[in-house]
Amino acid sequence: MSMSGKRIILGITGGIAAYKAAMLLRLLKKENCDVTAVMTKAAENFITPLTMQALSGKPVLRDMFSAVADNGIVHISAAAQTDLVVIAPATANTIAKIRAGIADNLLTSIVLATEAPIVIAPAMNRVMWENSATQDNIKTLRGRGFLISGPASGFQACGDTGAGRMSEPEDILKDIRSILSGDASAPKNPGKLSGIKAVITAGPTIEPLDPVRYLSNRSSGKMGYAIARAAADMGAQVTLISGPVSLEPPPGVSLIPAETALEMRDAVMNSIPGADVFIGTAAVADYRAKEISPVKIKKSVHGGEISLLLTENPDILSLVGHSPERPRIVAGFAAETGNLEAYALKKLTAKNADVIFGNDVSDKTIGFNSDENEITVFTGKGKPVRLPRASKKDLGNAVVSFIADMLQ
Repeated sequence: MSMSGKRIILGITGGIAAYKAAMLLRLLKKENCDVTAVMTKAAENFITPLTMQALSGKPVLRDMFSAVADNGIVHISAAAQTDLVVIAPATANTIAKIRAGIADNLLTSIVLATEAPIVIAPAMNRVMWENSATQDNIKTLRGRGFLISGPASGFQACGDTGAGRMSEPEDILKDIRSILSGDASAPKNPGKLSGIKAVITAGPTIEPLDPVRYLSNRSSGKMGYAIARAAADMGAQVTLISGPVSLEPPPGVSLIPAETALEMRDAVMNSIPGADVFIGTAAVADYRAKEISPVKIKKSVHGGEISLLLTENPDILSLVGHSPERPRIVAGFAAETGNLEAYALKKLTAKNADVIFGNDVSDKTIGFNSDENEITVFTGKGKPVRLPRASKKDLGNAVVSFIADMLQ
């Protein structure tokens, strides 16, 4: 669907990420959107109104009592004449004001007065983002139907590294497009998991043999990352524990990297206290080397063959399922090459799980490294439910919606 002619208010608040608002405005203009910039007083410390006016081709709205509106009430006029409000960057302060319904500047007044959809792109220090007050504000806004775009994780202006960076303009544009086009892959129930803490694992683990070589598997992490994003979009506070993958962390989640099965086990068991949901999508290596060589293993030493002594890795899903601090819902994945139902049902019982999502990885067009998948849901109650072949993004939404229904 074309975004041409769509009327968008771009709100800019006082954060270092304000420079990205100029980049986002340019992207929106390339889509032929009619963009009006609204700046708070604090935002002017980081980017000038002249810059935004030059890019938008329209006066920047700054004054609550400006007479530029036809009826002289600028926040009412602007709020009524827009298809979408986007706040990027949205500081912790502005987010708190919006949650409380405070209208002490032009931007927050427009938010309170509009009936248009609202997209918020948070931008703040990682500690401010992780603060329970901010997380509670975000959950509340999601529950009211706001779309929270991000934040991303990475290096921050203050020197910290973690979640809280404003999403890149290209990613925010995707969320804007999904709202304006009614994209079927957009979250169907924003806020449905508000107040829920979810721990999700994704990707492979790697088990070193020496400083160069390791044992691993073909997991790309795409399914787990799609599930993590869907859970965050539905309002959950998501901790994603990920093996080594070539993927950007989903916006709005707390990422904990883990390489080996032992590292992933420790991260999971430290994260599940207080969690409501655990979803184990990671392809955890079943075995690791009994001893890791401190130097590279040389062919010249071992000749034409080598023997490896392996020891079993911990079963993370089983540990969670039988833990005294077991979450309300424990879900696992069964990637099988045959006898899917038998293995999935056995896993359901042995691991003390509530649901197993099974997929046939012998089909090379789905599963590992593919952008598509096909899932069968096993709960041990009634017939298995088949989720037909679709993109992993769509299936991520379906999986999280299924779990959200189980929580009711």
